[in-house]
Amino acid sequence: MSNATLLDRDAVAATAATVETPEPLTPHRYRLTVAEYHRLGENGIFDEDSRVELIEGDLIAMPPIGEQHASKTRRLNRLFSLQVGDTAIVDVQNPVMLDARSEPQPDMVLLKPRPDFYESAHPRPEDVLLLIEVSDSTLRYDRDTKVPLYARAGIPEVWLLDVAGQRLEIYRRPSPEGYREIHYPAPAESIAPVLLPELVLSVAGLLIPPPSTKRGE
Repeated sequence: MSNATLLDRDAVAATAATVETPEPLTPHRYRLTVAEYHRLGENGIFDEDSRVELIEGDLIAMPPIGEQHASKTRRLNRLFSLQVGDTAIVDVQNPVMLDARSEPQPDMVLLKPRPDFYESAHPRPEDVLLLIEVSDSTLRYDRDTKVPLYARAGIPEVWLLDVAGQRLEIYRRPSPEGYREIHYPAPAESIAPVLLPELVLSVAGLLIPPPSTKRGE
């Protein structure tokens, strides 16, 4: 056997040793951006009535709005609309763009007034004076997922209304680690948002329990 043949075999062996075996493809989560989320809507994947939110790149299907939840939201809408006048825009179940991958639809937001009523773009965290979530079947999700998300985005104040527990939770002083202040005011107390101090409300008025009688009784 010639030296040339030995060299060729050695070269082939050396080349084979350096070829890396490709790693197998593994499933991975694809996180949507807000722009991609909007394009899905524009292409008819879902419409304006679809109960979905974009939370940290994930599409979250929300449960249908029950009668009790809807009634409480209407009460709050009327209460705040009568109180704030021109000092804020009362926005109900509309998007707030927190960042490039999150666009939730809170139950209610009090926004800084703007002449175009945010026609050119959805509100951002710096536009929010107060954000309210009415929590019944979604209490754990709202408290454990959305409230920390609002804190990281810099939403200045969140009110979480626990419908079943008849309790109001107030979150203030946002930080990347969460809200630094959490209050649980008693029903007999009066409260006001930090950025709307003139808006003084009775906690009991926010916690009006639903009627106990069933339809048709």
